Amino acid sequence: TGYWFCWLYLLGFSCRYENGSAYYHEDDREGLLKICRLVIHTRYEDYTVEGFNVLYTKQPVIYISSAARTGLGQALCNQLGLPLSCMCRVPCNTMFGSQHQMDVALLDRLIKDDVESGKLPLLLVANAGTPGAGHTDKLGRLKELCEQYNMWLHVEGVNLATLALGYVSSSVLAATKCDSMTLTLGSWLGLPAVPAVTLYRHEDPSLSLAAGLTSSQPVEKLRALPLWLSLQYLGHDGIVERIKHASQLSQRLLENLKNLDFIKTSVEDELSSPVVVFKFFQEYSNRDQTSHAAQASTTQHPIISNERHIYDTFNQWLGEQLAQLVPASGVDVVELEDEGTCVRFSPLMTSAVLGTEIQDVDQLVDCLKMKIPVLTSTLQLREEFEQEVRRTVGLLYIEDLSWPGLGVVRYNYHSDGKNDDKQEKELEKINAELLKKLNELESDLTFSLGPEFGGQKNCVYIGMVTEDLDVSELVETIAATGREIEENSRLLENMTEVVRKGIQEAQLQLQKANEERLLEEGVLRQIPVVGSVLNWFSPFQASPKGRTFNLTAGSLESTESTYVSKAQGTGTTPPPTPTSSLAKQRLPGQKPFKKFLRSSDAFSETSSVSHCDDLEKMEQRPPTLSPGPEQGPLGTEKTEEQKEVAQATKADTEDIQSNKSPHNCTKVEEQESQR
Repeated sequence: TGYWFCWLYLLGFSCRYENGSAYYHEDDREGLLKICRLVIHTRYEDYTVEGFNVLYTKQPVIYISSAARTGLGQALCNQLGLPLSCMCRVPCNTMFGSQHQMDVALLDRLIKDDVESGKLPLLLVANAGTPGAGHTDKLGRLKELCEQYNMWLHVEGVNLATLALGYVSSSVLAATKCDSMTLTLGSWLGLPAVPAVTLYRHEDPSLSLAAGLTSSQPVEKLRALPLWLSLQYLGHDGIVERIKHASQLSQRLLENLKNLDFIKTSVEDELSSPVVVFKFFQEYSNRDQTSHAAQASTTQHPIISNERHIYDTFNQWLGEQLAQLVPASGVDVVELEDEGTCVRFSPLMTSAVLGTEIQDVDQLVDCLKMKIPVLTSTLQLREEFEQEVRRTVGLLYIEDLSWPGLGVVRYNYHSDGKNDDKQEKELEKINAELLKKLNELESDLTFSLGPEFGGQKNCVYIGMVTEDLDVSELVETIAATGREIEENSRLLENMTEVVRKGIQEAQLQLQKANEERLLEEGVLRQIPVVGSVLNWFSPFQASPKGRTFNLTAGSLESTESTYVSKAQGTGTTPPPTPTSSLAKQRLPGQKPFKKFLRSSDAFSETSSVSHCDDLEKMEQRPPTLSPGPEQGPLGTEKTEEQKEVAQATKADTEDIQSNKSPHNCTKVEEQESQR
């Protein structure tokens, strides 16, 4: 570690973190593990001789934030051989300050309680950029608290990368006063296969050697070679430029998110935060806010929990869509304790590898603008869809809060006393056919069987929708299509039963006809040789008798008429196949389940213009001879009905002449649309 100051100079840390040593490691948790062993050797003087017996008399305690990396405390206890009771999770703020920062007042009380119970406060792990939201703990106050109780302060987080910049926020700058910190340079600068660095301050080299922070092996010294070569290649300007570019990307996205409705951001410092966390959230009106505030006072109210679950589902879908549409942005979905599911943009961890540029951020904002109306429309129409389904006979609404869409519906099959297995098969068959029919309608909606794992069986899942969706038409179409499929299925079942019974009846009648034929022909004609001779001398004329099955009538009929007329009768006309009664008239090009908007429809404008042209042509048409007012077309006297039609036509002509100016075209259009 003799020339590690050269590398820190390239990073700009030489003037930030003074009088320190460096330890290079592959696993980013290994540095903290070595620091814990160093602190144990320092605080327990007889640990080298007596080992864990010293820890038994005075149990050590390591404090970590509840917003720390998942599994960090358990990993430390496993590697150090300590019980989980030695790990104390400190909650974050609940009343004042950021909800992702460690609660300093509560930490002070926890330390006092441990000291009074005979435990030894050993080490505190703080965050300069939490893994989820990128918030920084109050490092200045935490350092004072650690000095008060003689504790070691270790800091880690993505915000430590900003120490290389010229301007550093005061909250991050306080990390330079800590006892140790871990820097993951590979992810910040986009350098693969480079080790992480843990900087620490300690005066006793023997304890550092006992803890494994220093080594005399040449292999351990060569571990820093890839990092040294990479930093030499980038240079100081290259390192600062990459970190500065990532910060500019975050600021660009944050500025655009401020101008978007229904987007809530969770940023600690709007001027220098390298991590942007946002989510979709629809504000309520004043009346709704009052009712929701009253509901929130009740602990774990089901409406509040369902509402948060729905928002988590929608934000999960939003994050997946943005990551799919703009893969170069590097956005991902993160689960936070208070905010729930959010979308995170952390360019310090992804931009160097993915090559994120300003254009990618602008494209991300454009995609977000397109998805917000879809989310708001789906959220508003979700309740209306539920009410329509519950009012419709034959449909069952399935509540699935984890489905990002309009809702889930199932067509109920009337069992008619069938067993459960057969009813389940029929239900699956009908809903599968219903899904197929709905997808054949060529609408803008997405119908599916739901998620591959964890979804409801025999249901139709409806995806995201737009504001012009006609919910009543959609529900009516689903119900009518389901009834049509059920009626066709029952018709097929009845036909199968009728055919089976008809075959059995035909077999009995044919057997009876054979017996009658034997009686008519006699016994002698049945003997092989005698019967042939007898038939040669006295032929027996018998009309062929058969049976035909009429599928329409469901009955057996004789074939005598067929042999007489030499043609098979067609029988009666079959009944029409039951179809959906929903035959809503649509305009040319209008897709199913879309509302007709008169003000914005192009067809309305085109028809209005053509109607004005027709009026002008009617005015320019030359007069023609017409019969008298009281006579018909052939000079005959008009009836009373014809007189009324003539008077109505005359009134319409007067209206057209009075509105023939261009300024009255709009009035004529409104009259025609009302008609």
